[in-house]
Amino acid sequence: MNQRWVKTGGLYLVAWFTVTIFSLPLLVMVSGSLKSSEQLTRDPYSLWPAGWNWINYPEALASMPFLVYLSNTLLLCTGCVIGTTLSCALAAYGLSRVDWSGRRWMFGLVIATMLLPWHITMIPRFVLISELGLYNSLWSIVLPTFLGDAFFIFLLRQFFMTIPEQLLDAGRMDGLSQWGLFWQIVIPLSKPALATVALFQFVITWNDFGSPLLYLNDPQKFPLAYGLERFVSSYGDQTNLLLAAATLFTLPMILIFFLAQKTFIQGISTTGIKG
Repeated sequence: MNQRWVKTGGLYLVAWFTVTIFSLPLLVMVSGSLKSSEQLTRDPYSLWPAGWNWINYPEALASMPFLVYLSNTLLLCTGCVIGTTLSCALAAYGLSRVDWSGRRWMFGLVIATMLLPWHITMIPRFVLISELGLYNSLWSIVLPTFLGDAFFIFLLRQFFMTIPEQLLDAGRMDGLSQWGLFWQIVIPLSKPALATVALFQFVITWNDFGSPLLYLNDPQKFPLAYGLERFVSSYGDQTNLLLAAATLFTLPMILIFFLAQKTFIQGISTTGIKG
């Protein structure tokens, strides 16, 4: 009994230590966003502000077109989530539940694309986007997501493989086509995995800096990630405003994590490893 208590206490101690280490930068950012510029210069590492300077937040918002950046970000997140979820679900269904010659080879080829760094395909994608006339358009970021993502295809395929074949056979006996099986049986049963893919893609798009940097040059089309970098270049000497802007940028991700952590866990834990 004593050994079990010691082991449990040790695990809790390690967990709290890990949480503290990873939370410290976030705490420094939030506390710094509430400090005056003078206090940040004098004592940058204190976690308790001498005065609660809430005025930093409206001043940070007034220093950049925050609503424009936010609306662009939400448009990108919505389009990319729809594109990724739809395309990856269709590809995963074809690689898991449609019997055709070469299916396993194609799945291996899709997985092999995960070995390619983004930097290798950066120039060909830029040339293709420019030739299609999509440069400096939000579609240059949204449309590629309708072509699927190897990791999400793998994730959904593994989940689809866990759906009992008897359910699909019953659907075929009722006269459902492959399209009907996909929409009426597979999709309703795959909500946890689909929600996980959607949440992952939302976070990726929200934090995406490389694609706007590559494809956009109009400030009225910048998302928050790129707009924050522009804010740094203009107000880098006002650290308190920079930390306030960074806090506003990070806050939605923190809220999503706490509100959707059960969906994350359920979607990952119920994803099978059946090959």
